[in-house]
Amino acid sequence: EKDITRLQTITDRFSKIGSEPVLEKRDIIEDTKNTVDYLQTRVSQQVNFYFKAPQHPVFVEINPALHSWTIENLVKNAIDAMKGRGSIAIVIEDDKKTTKIKISDSGKGIPKNQFNTIFEPGFTTKKRGWGLGLSLTKRIVEEYHSGKIKVLHSEMNKGTTFEISFKR
Repeated sequence: EKDITRLQTITDRFSKIGSEPVLEKRDIIEDTKNTVDYLQTRVSQQVNFYFKAPQHPVFVEINPALHSWTIENLVKNAIDAMKGRGSIAIVIEDDKKTTKIKISDSGKGIPKNQFNTIFEPGFTTKKRGWGLGLSLTKRIVEEYHSGKIKVLHSEMNKGTTFEISFKR
């Protein structure tokens, strides 16, 4: 039953790409936490998760299925960059004008000259995959949710921080 539900979620996500998704005013903290909790139960105990957010709800216009996909993609990339062991921090900040989600890992890092090219379709450093994850993530954040995504910081062999920001 869980597998069928998961397949329905994946189908729902793909059906929204290429069409105008319906946005809803949602608590970004609750939606992000639900995705992180889901992922945390499905990865190795050698990956430590840290989640920090304001104590109050933060409402942002998003499509929940696509937002979940965004978070899932960034966390899975972080796990790959750490080769399945290390720490991932998800921090949500809100200052009434902007809401930011920062996802940091203790992985291998990204060279500064690749900060922009990692979002291009087909770019990958992995042996498997098509290099579409970050380009789809950027499209979801910037075109569908009117946000911004960038590599905030990266240091070789120490880790990377991605930042997603939404104007409120």
